[in-house]
This record gives sequence, C-alpha cells and structure tokens, in this order.
Amino acid sequence: MTGTHLSGKRRVVRALVRRLPLLGTLIGLGFAVWLVATNDLDAVATAFGRIGVAGFVGVTLVRALVLVLCGIAWARILDGLSPAPVSACLILRFVREGINVLLPVASVGGEVVGARLLTFWGVAGSLAAASVLADLLFQVGTLALFAGLGAGLLRRVEGAQAAELADWTLRTLAVAAFAVAALFALQRTGIVRLVEDRVTALGRRFVREAEAGPEPTPRIQGALDAVWAAGRRGRLAQSCALHALAWLLGATEIAVVLTCIGIDNVGLTDILVIESLSQAIKAAAFLVPSGLGVQEGGLVLVCGLFGIPPGTAIALSLARRVPDVVLGLPALLVWQNLEARRHGVRPAAPTCDRP
Repeated sequence: MTGTHLSGKRRVVRALVRRLPLLGTLIGLGFAVWLVATNDLDAVATAFGRIGVAGFVGVTLVRALVLVLCGIAWARILDGLSPAPVSACLILRFVREGINVLLPVASVGGEVVGARLLTFWGVAGSLAAASVLADLLFQVGTLALFAGLGAGLLRRVEGAQAAELADWTLRTLAVAAFAVAALFALQRTGIVRLVEDRVTALGRRFVREAEAGPEPTPRIQGALDAVWAAGRRGRLAQSCALHALAWLLGATEIAVVLTCIGIDNVGLTDILVIESLSQAIKAAAFLVPSGLGVQEGGLVLVCGLFGIPPGTAIALSLARRVPDVVLGLPALLVWQNLEARRHGVRPAAPTCDRP
C-alpha cells in the first residue's frame, strides 16, 4: 500500500514538472498582454510601424549571424572529438533556438533535443550531451560577464533607480557566478560519473534479470573529461570568445530598431546596458518559454532609464520577436524533417531461406 502511495506521489510530481513550462507560458503571455494593454496602444503601434521592412530584415540578419557564431562555438567544442561537420552544429543551433523560443518548453528544452539530433551525425550520445553541457556553461558564463559589463556601465548613469538596478544586477551576478562555478565543478570533479552509477544501480533494482538486455554505459563523465582535456584549451577559449562576441553583436538588434523608430539620443554605451541587462533578466526567468512577458517587462524597465517611452520599449521587444518566428519556424521544420528521415530508415526484415 505504501509503495502504491509513493508511486502515486511520483506521478503527481512528474505531471506537475511537465506542466511547468506550459504554466510559465500562460503567466508570461498574460503579463505581456497586460503590459501592452496598460500602455498607450497607439504609441506601441506607431513605434512598431516605423520600423518597416528594412528594420525587420536587419534585425533578422543580425539574429542569424548571432546564431551562426553560436553554432561555430559549439563546433569548436566538438572539434577533434567527433565526426560531425561544422554544418551539423550550425543547423542544430538554429533548431535549438527555434524550440526554445516557439515551443512551450523551458529554455533548455532545445538543448536536450539538440544533443539527441547530434547523434544522427554519428556522434556518441555521451559526447553529444557533454558538448551541450559545455556549450551551456560558456553561454551562461559569457552572459554573466556581459551583464557585469552592463552593470558597470549603468553605474555611470545618474539617478537612484539606475544605481539600485546596478546594485541588484551585481548581487544577482554574484549568485550566478557561484552557479557557474558549481556547474563547472560538477563537470570536472567526477560527480556526473557518480550520478550515472547511481542511476545504473537503480535500473538494476527495478529491471528483472530475465528482462534485462546489455547494460548501456553512456559515461557522460568520460566524454566531459575528453572535452575539458588540457590539450584542447585553445579550442575551448575560441568557443568562449565566440559566445562573448555573439552577446555583443546582439546589441546591434537594438541599434537597428531604435534607429528605424527614430530614437537618436541613445549612444553605444546605453545600448550595451539595455541589451546586457534585458538579456540577464530574461535568462533569470528561464522557466518562462521565450521569456514571454519577461523580455517586454525588462526592456520597459531598462529603457526607461534612458528616457525611452514604454510604448517604444514594447515595440522594440515585439520587433525582436520577429526573428524568433522568421528563423524559428523553418528550424522546427528542419527538426521534423530530420526526425522523419531518421525514423523512415528501417532495417530490412530478416528472411529465412526455405529448402
């Protein structure tokens, strides 16, 4: 009876965890609608209309270049360890982004799918997972550095609100730095191997020997050790630098949109602050798919420090969602095509020669 009760609790917990991204989507969508509805709709529509086709094309091209840099950064991690070409990482980086921004999954759902799809190019599952873990570490670590740059630049802005936001950002970054260090330690100290051993042991307990086949030995820890090998520091440094460059390049999206709208009193330093802090706020709410509502609220908050009206900030956020759709929808189609081609290949049925 007790076992049945515990099993029921586990099912409830699993169901709640599966519904968290959907719940985050509904909350974020509601917050975004509230932000738009409580501000001047005419101002939002006017600012959005000024962007024009050229502005949307420019923002989309910048986003595509950012994703290309991130794809190359991922490929540098795998260089020399796998048969996958750079083109595979480029394609799958777009797929990862498309899943994260268009589907009701937490912001790491695309990474899980990306690691699985990478095995279609002959990469071992353990190495695919290890490469994504390392890629995420570089992505989060460089974002923390970028946000720290933004907080430092924000301290030069006069006003109590700017100082308060800068202090809050620095305190949050201290926590983030601890999390990044912990993630790196988990990858380097062999704890992943311990977790794998525990999972394997649990599997033996719940699978009868008569039903058990050959035991899988993924050994993600071994793949992580290969990724972090001393002889690969140059490749890893290049990957980290490419991620940092991608964050900096992302600020160009804001420059393009604000220029099209006609905001010309915002300098490069201001744009870097807006981009870094809004991205940090969005990343902090990673459980909300695509940062729905969070991105809009973050931009309204940070843009207000530089005299940009809320309506313009919301239009800026909406413009930055155009590449999510323009690049994300084809990426989802590519994902489905890869899955269909993979599952469309069936081994030939065994035949028996009859005398």
